[in-house]
Amino acid sequence: MFNPADFNARELMVRERVIEDLYSSLSIPMVLEASQASIRELVQADSHALCLMRTEPSLDFRWHVPGHRLPILEGYADIIKHDFFRDPIIARPGVPICDTQLLSRREYERTLIYQRSLELAPRFEHIMAALVPIRPGLVGALAFYRHERQPFDAKSNTALTSLIRHMSQSLANCQVYQDMTAGAQLLQELYQRKDSALILWEPPSREVFRSPHATILLERWFSPSDLHASGLPLVFHEKLDALVRMDADARLGKTLWVNNHPDGYRTCRFIELPAGDGPRQWALLLNEFPHAIPLPLHMQQALTSRELDIARGVLRNWSNGQIADDLKISGETVKTHVRNIFEKLGVDSRTDFLYQVAHLNRPV
Repeated sequence: MFNPADFNARELMVRERVIEDLYSSLSIPMVLEASQASIRELVQADSHALCLMRTEPSLDFRWHVPGHRLPILEGYADIIKHDFFRDPIIARPGVPICDTQLLSRREYERTLIYQRSLELAPRFEHIMAALVPIRPGLVGALAFYRHERQPFDAKSNTALTSLIRHMSQSLANCQVYQDMTAGAQLLQELYQRKDSALILWEPPSREVFRSPHATILLERWFSPSDLHASGLPLVFHEKLDALVRMDADARLGKTLWVNNHPDGYRTCRFIELPAGDGPRQWALLLNEFPHAIPLPLHMQQALTSRELDIARGVLRNWSNGQIADDLKISGETVKTHVRNIFEKLGVDSRTDFLYQVAHLNRPV
């Protein structure tokens, strides 16, 4: 959790610059390139890299290295089994971990990673890494390196911790946008579907573009009395107006609207687009999903049998009390399980969980 008291005035200014850079593009390489100088200054690192890892259907990874090459990562497939950071960061997503927490200096210098860095340069004298949840089945391993023998301290750890959720949101935005624009044919097919739509909006009240089925969905979801004078549903206009007024920290976890209707779930995800030459625009992604949403297999495998029971209750849109009554356990126990489920699956909230499960069940 971000606490301004943890930073001095200059550090707060640098952090604001990092956050601005993280949301400056919807391309992961461009985000990393734009933010490399500011994030290294805040975390006090000499270099860093991001490893995107898909966990389903099988493990797949790709390193993104902003700035100068890190040759050791180009041969990462040969040393992945010797990466002593992988299991610890996977066990504690969102928590930065340093080499000094895992190994003594003597043990660290015997690792293949350190030895290979001596051969290939630059030297990885110290490492700090954290797992960044993006969406179910996709995570990022964010690693920072120091080339001189000066361990990462608590200040660097605090700085990185304060950025994890922004990095997660930035990468998730990039992935959603990448899915949306994977190709002109795919985009046309996706947004001519009867259960999906896209609106581009320029606050406070200018519509830039809407895909073919946006009007159909809005007319089905809302009555004329529910609309703002601009034509956007009042609930969307108010939410967007609130998002525009929020700073980046306050906006986290609040960019998804979900309505549980008798016909199914109706969702709208709000994505702020990178700044161009004109005013900032937002993409509103509309989707409809049926109530009968099965839990994807890789999510099932990540949960215990009790967590599966509770997850299915959440998918039925039951309250904690209803789940507790059905399973004959306490509400506090349900609350603890729900928190653990969301942490394991890398989701922010019930609405995000419903959206992610529905999205994964729908072919694109």
